[in-house]
Amino acid sequence: MSLGNSLYRTLKGDKVIWMIVALLSIISVLVVYSATEALAFKYRLGNTESYLFKHLGTLILGGFLMFLCYAMHYQRFKAAAPYLLVFAVILLIYTLLLGPTINEARRWIQVPIIGLTFQTSDFAKIALVLFVAREITRHKDYIKDFNKAFKPIIVPIIIICGLIAPSDLSTAIMLFVTTATMMFVGRVDLKYIGLLLVLGIVLFAFLILLGDLFPDLVRRQTWISRMQEFIHGGGNDYHLEQFKMQISNGKVFGVGPGNSVIANTIPHPYSDSVYGTIMEEYGLVGGFVVLALYVLLFFRVGSIITKSEKSFGALVVMGLGLSLVMQAFINMAVAVDMVPVTGQPLPLVSMGGTSILFTSISIGIILSVSKFVEKTSKQSKKADRKNESTN
Repeated sequence: MSLGNSLYRTLKGDKVIWMIVALLSIISVLVVYSATEALAFKYRLGNTESYLFKHLGTLILGGFLMFLCYAMHYQRFKAAAPYLLVFAVILLIYTLLLGPTINEARRWIQVPIIGLTFQTSDFAKIALVLFVAREITRHKDYIKDFNKAFKPIIVPIIIICGLIAPSDLSTAIMLFVTTATMMFVGRVDLKYIGLLLVLGIVLFAFLILLGDLFPDLVRRQTWISRMQEFIHGGGNDYHLEQFKMQISNGKVFGVGPGNSVIANTIPHPYSDSVYGTIMEEYGLVGGFVVLALYVLLFFRVGSIITKSEKSFGALVVMGLGLSLVMQAFINMAVAVDMVPVTGQPLPLVSMGGTSILFTSISIGIILSVSKFVEKTSKQSKKADRKNESTN
């Protein structure tokens, strides 16, 4: 029996999602290896292999975490959700007040001893999605009641998004949209969802005002400048023009792996700007393949949701899946100048330790739900066949 057949029989859950993860990981290794050339010459005397092995190590660790979450029953995350949420709030407050300033933002904290730097909002996204799914499920019998159902959901959303937004507005907006969509699917009264949107606008206005008083805490000027550059053009947004040149240079089939020229002249061609590198080296064909993989992931997530008999599992898959796909689409939209620069990495493709690790955890949880759905479906079909034979 070949290794491929053995893996196919061993791994449960949605096989297509497993395939998507494998393909995106391969693409990630190829693109990151070529895109780190300039970085290697600047910091590692041209040793690009050091970045390759580091990235491979991160992908392997991510794969381990994915498999660990996949192997667990997803209902365990339901019990852990409140504790994860509290821990996320503590981490976000610490990051906002005491975190180091990197690239003009406080998004990261450093883990003592091992020295690993990670973005706390990545952890908070998963924690909030799990908690909102849990609360909607717990209160489903009186989901339209303001005090019993709505307040326990809205307060954590406003707190988490409010703590993320000062340094990472795009992530806060995506998380806000994701949780509001979960509430809609969970049959929360539309007037309460409308109230949540109003509160979100009020929160944003408050942060704009706060940015005047504490410019080091709230990146108000960055938001304004990026919007102005997107709407009016010009400014100093140099790398947007470089993205366009990459797409033009790549044409249909690209210049080939490792032959990108413009990747050496733009900021972060291996992370935030990785889609431009893909478009230059692999052309429109490569860009379309990556886009198609995320579209396919979106549809597979939808398939799991429709088949899930448990509302918690369906909501978790919807929240985590929507968050991942939305992040991917925004990253690609930035590359083709459809939205302002956001700094969102391309899930499972961009080089970046904690982004890959928490993306892997999200996919692992999705696969855990998928595994349970598959098992339930098989048991149901088996019971139906037994009943038919009895009759």
